[in-house]
Amino acid sequence: MWERLRWPMGARGGGRRAGQCAADARTRAPSLLPTLISAQECNCWVIWVDYDRIRDVGPDRAASEWLLRCGAMVRYHGQERWQMDYNHLPTGPLDKYKIQAIDATNSCIMSIGFDHMVGLQHVEKIRLCKCHYIEDDCLLRLGQLENLQKSILEMEIISCGNITDKGIIALRHLRNLRYLLLSDLPGVREKENLIQVFETALPSLELKLQLK
Repeated sequence: MWERLRWPMGARGGGRRAGQCAADARTRAPSLLPTLISAQECNCWVIWVDYDRIRDVGPDRAASEWLLRCGAMVRYHGQERWQMDYNHLPTGPLDKYKIQAIDATNSCIMSIGFDHMVGLQHVEKIRLCKCHYIEDDCLLRLGQLENLQKSILEMEIISCGNITDKGIIALRHLRNLRYLLLSDLPGVREKENLIQVFETALPSLELKLQLK
């Protein structure tokens, strides 16, 4: 039976590690791969997609590295513990650890890295909370990825100021989506239209709106 995702302690209040994720990512970044460049405009590290790395270690490992370097967390199938430290990612066979859930609270993920998501086949749950560099293009990209169209069951999008109706409507392509929480999104203005779109495209979806 499908169960609502239990986020890490404090995550639902938006206070998970009080912004430490992005700060930790910046602290670790200089010693990592040479695919990092300083980005003054976002005061964090932009991580370019290393397609050779994806080929060499597989999509789940490469995506884990990208997400953690940006301050997000991942949880693998069969595990209760969230991975939040790049330097303590598990080792072993490349096909052993499959990402089931992503919590990007307070992270600096942005569209430039979303090609890391292409090969993920087991992601069921994604939380985007206070992701200041997430824009409509990111959600459009998610909605276009065939693997995620099949696998994602639950999403929460909270306090992402650059998201508008256009990006949210793109999520209708996630055909197995069962739960969608939208909260504190000032760029989303057509509430009634969203309800109609999702009732038509995803009639079994539980849609929770906490919008002005």
